[in-house]
Amino acid sequence: MMQFPLTLWDISLWLAIVSIILLITAELISPHYGQTSILIDKKRLRNAALTTSLLFLITVAIRIIGIVTSS
Repeated sequence: MMQFPLTLWDISLWLAIVSIILLITAELISPHYGQTSILIDKKRLRNAALTTSLLFLITVAIRIIGIVTSS
């Protein structure tokens, strides 16, 4: 039987990195990126950052509950 290669630790780390990048980007980027005419929706970017941050906190809570209940 094959094991799933990702653990909760890997997913938690990935969510932390993505949420930090999205939060920094949402706060620092201007509505118009450089010289292009691409309009970035800051509200949607901020919501995505907050969602990934919430998912990260949920994975941390799961890991804490696992540590507390195992001892």
